[in-house]
Amino acid sequence: MIYPLLRPLLFRIDAETAHGLTLRALSALPSGTPAPADPLLEITVAGLRFPNPVGLAAGFDKDGLVAHKMHRFGFGFAELGTLTPLPQDGNPRPRLFRLTEDKAVINRMGFNNRGQAAAAARLASIPRNGRMIGINIGANKDASDRIADYATGVRTMAPFADYLTINISSPNTPGLRALQDRAALDDLLSAVMEARGADQTPIFLKVAPDLEPADMDDIAACAVAHRLDALIVSNTTISRPPLRSRHAQETGGLSGAPLHDLALARLRDFRTRLGAAVPLIAAGGIASAEQAYARICAGASLVQIYSAMVYEGPWLAARINAGLVTLLRRDGFASLNNAVGSGADAG
Repeated sequence: MIYPLLRPLLFRIDAETAHGLTLRALSALPSGTPAPADPLLEITVAGLRFPNPVGLAAGFDKDGLVAHKMHRFGFGFAELGTLTPLPQDGNPRPRLFRLTEDKAVINRMGFNNRGQAAAAARLASIPRNGRMIGINIGANKDASDRIADYATGVRTMAPFADYLTINISSPNTPGLRALQDRAALDDLLSAVMEARGADQTPIFLKVAPDLEPADMDDIAACAVAHRLDALIVSNTTISRPPLRSRHAQETGGLSGAPLHDLALARLRDFRTRLGAAVPLIAAGGIASAEQAYARICAGASLVQIYSAMVYEGPWLAARINAGLVTLLRRDGFASLNNAVGSGADAG
């Protein structure tokens, strides 16, 4: 594989510049159509048929420049964003840090993006051709009414999305995570569902890993009451487990390998609270087929990756899918769906 040869060169450049170069290179690729996947990996979530369970998490492609091309690397779906109603620059640079010794990343990007109108114009010109695309939406930092921003995002972006993700769990927009509180979340989800109206675009909610049991109780209750289509567990963490990198104390959200245990624990917590009532999507610290399979057996119908690609390269999704087929056959599962929650349900 060429990536191990390219990685030392990319790592000589600051992380955000390297990421920009990566997007420019990917944008030069032809779009094409998704290749047929192994039928063993197909799964239906929220009425959508995913050719395989490995998705690209939001944050990699904030403005929808390359999400429609990521199937070339084995992704069953790609989630672009976070998109806000108005363009915003985000936080001052530097704001993205590789923690190489820890196989981790810290970011404090702050929802930097070109705005929903620009993304909508771009996406309107891109044929879907069977590619599964989710759009992650957020609120502008200086919004006077953040709930109204989410409702605007639903109305603006629903025509271009297979599903929409409501992101209230980024630690880099001050006060945003307060929308996970029960009363605020009730108001938010009521506004989002009203904005969706007759359009039945599935609505997912992305939550933080830094939650107390009472918080999870409230989120689970809201998810059921508002008939959420799926819950993404989880976003980056503000906690700091033992880290070796000199960037360990940078502020922002930590992702990558050190998030693995916390994200898995939160997934199990939500499976306990929700059972199979609301599909779960696992994110955080997934870097191998074995780790993805563990999330599936713990209750996840889909998984998402991003930070691990910094260290493992763009073909990680394809390698995870190949490994999942081996693991499913080893354990005698006739379909991916049969494996979802098998470990949790057995416990």
